[in-house]
Amino acid sequence: MSDNRSESLIESTNYFDVEGSIISVERFGSGHINDTYCVKTDKVGGKSYLLQRINHHIFVNVDGLMQNTKLVLDHIKGKLAHLGVEHVEKASLTLIPTKTGDLYRQDENGDYWRMFILLEGTKSYDIVESANQAYSAGQAFGEFQMLLSDLNANKLVEILPNFHNIDFRINNLKEVIKRDPVKRVAEVQDILDFVFEREERMRAVLLMAKEGRLPLRITHNDTKFNNVLLDSEDRVQCVIDLDTVMPGYVAYDFGDAIRTIINSAAEDEADLSKVVLNIPFFEGYAKGYMSKAKDFLTDNELSSLLDGVFLLPFMQAVRFLTDYIDGDTYYKIQYPEHNLVRTKSQIKLVQELEAHESELVEILESSVQPV
Repeated sequence: MSDNRSESLIESTNYFDVEGSIISVERFGSGHINDTYCVKTDKVGGKSYLLQRINHHIFVNVDGLMQNTKLVLDHIKGKLAHLGVEHVEKASLTLIPTKTGDLYRQDENGDYWRMFILLEGTKSYDIVESANQAYSAGQAFGEFQMLLSDLNANKLVEILPNFHNIDFRINNLKEVIKRDPVKRVAEVQDILDFVFEREERMRAVLLMAKEGRLPLRITHNDTKFNNVLLDSEDRVQCVIDLDTVMPGYVAYDFGDAIRTIINSAAEDEADLSKVVLNIPFFEGYAKGYMSKAKDFLTDNELSSLLDGVFLLPFMQAVRFLTDYIDGDTYYKIQYPEHNLVRTKSQIKLVQELEAHESELVEILESSVQPV
């Protein structure tokens, strides 16, 4: 890092209410959305901090995002304390305000900055490697939803409107089909037939919600395994990356987690024979999730979970397909047919889920039963 850049980061850090004087600011982690830096001070035995520049091009409502974050973290800490959890500060992120008491700072360049306490001695994994890890992931997100189950979801701002709204995604697809800007519709007609044949089934969660049969919850909306921090013994410590936390339905979080752990292949695997289900990982996640969540979930929410499992890869296929037909304007691609390959991979995942539906139902039902 250049001296000028380092000095600029130290200047940004000095606006926050840290203990001691700043001695270093170094890039931290490999996140693709926000820029994150580790901040160390000269205070002996003191805390280290994470300084983040929020990507306000993606998260345009920074004030709403930060108000959401504070509301959620305050509630989680209060619930953990009430449950008698020791060292609450290690089981949840902690925001550090600015010296004037604000949740974030906007600098002279228009960039937005925030700060958290760094949770020392933690680790995360990009990929689930065992059924035990899948169980831990399920525990983490099940507990996250449980701790927030008594907080009114309407108090939170919808940071990414229509993020998991399948009607919105299908309508975008239909609009781009009409325009067909780069003349690709004809070559993907078989995929479009597959999508529209399943359109009604994939509206199940949305329909239940519109009919008032699902309670609006506070959901994470990015339930990848690397958003779970583990301690030195691989035990769950806390859930991180709260930027997408907003009102939603539990099936969305459950389905998104399963989408990322049950597929034995990469999201853009071109060899579709490699796209097969890892059933033990599904079972591990389901059991871990139910161990924390089953007591607050309604019967309708329990029945919606499998709908979420089908919906999320289907919706991701729709999004990739929409971008392919539109000429690859949204997702970064490495080669001309990258989005088409991604689409086919997600479609194959849906087909695999369909082929194993009865087995998945049995696992879900058994995971709810007392041990």
